[in-house]
Amino acid sequence: MTTDHTGPALPGRRAAMRGLGLAAGGAALAAGLGAPEARAETRRRPTTYVLVHGTHSAGAFWLPIARELSLRGHQVVAIDQPMHGAEAFVPESYQRQDLAALATEPSPLAGLGLDDYERRVTGVVRRAAALGPVVLVGHSLGGASVSRVGDAVPHLLHHICYMAAFCPSRSMPSPDDCTAAPENKEALIPYDQIIGDSERLGVMRLNPRTGDAKDLAALKAMMCADYPDDAFRRVLGMVQTDEPTRAYAGRAVGRAETWGRLPRTYLRFGDDRTIATALQDRMIAEADELTPRNRFRVHDFPGASHLGPLDPAPVIDALATLAR
Repeated sequence: MTTDHTGPALPGRRAAMRGLGLAAGGAALAAGLGAPEARAETRRRPTTYVLVHGTHSAGAFWLPIARELSLRGHQVVAIDQPMHGAEAFVPESYQRQDLAALATEPSPLAGLGLDDYERRVTGVVRRAAALGPVVLVGHSLGGASVSRVGDAVPHLLHHICYMAAFCPSRSMPSPDDCTAAPENKEALIPYDQIIGDSERLGVMRLNPRTGDAKDLAALKAMMCADYPDDAFRRVLGMVQTDEPTRAYAGRAVGRAETWGRLPRTYLRFGDDRTIATALQDRMIAEADELTPRNRFRVHDFPGASHLGPLDPAPVIDALATLAR
């Protein structure tokens, strides 16, 4: 697994394919019967999975899944969105657990939005597509990036996948709109756990190091109610304090003529308390209404919470099929 957060773009998939075509043609002229072997070698290029994390998270979220996909012969890039993961901002007041100061300390994530996230992911997809087929997977808020990138560079994508993720539609054009939908009424929103004024800070700020029993219970119920406490504490160790509010407010509706032409899969988590299963169903249905001849392929995980099963093997099996 690699976590990509910077770097120049390489030629796109079309340019790479043209180059491969020239190479195969030259081999055929030089060796005659060598052409079938060259074409077979081209077909054997491994699939690259580009994995996009969700809110308050980072590329490291994907480590167990990325490791197994790599061992099955695929290439994997787990992206850090801007100011996440290797670029994460850690408030000084958070380190001291000064909650009064934490409520007002400025965040460099303020002002970031889906345009920034899309640019990061599209840049990685362009580089990966030069190497072979690309499967783009988003979890949670990462689904908005999947939709945006599916519109921006559909010709570079082999398959797109939403894992308990936002898939905005014409009636719910942003993650904020999806969250406010009546189908999401059973979801748990951490209003009481938000630190400071989100509108003034420009970020939704959490305190993953809290020792408050009520806050811990709320966060666990929202993310992974079925996990044992020690696994939940490991999850908290990877949670970032800040997520920009503009990322939730950005429009991310896939167009029928671009995003809508891509093969797409939804991994439906049946006990999700962050993106309620009823909301997942509505997003799937509205996407299918937009492109009735190209519908979601749905894999159902009935007991899974928002972070997915503690044992990710069934999810990995589902993801592995997308390379075919």
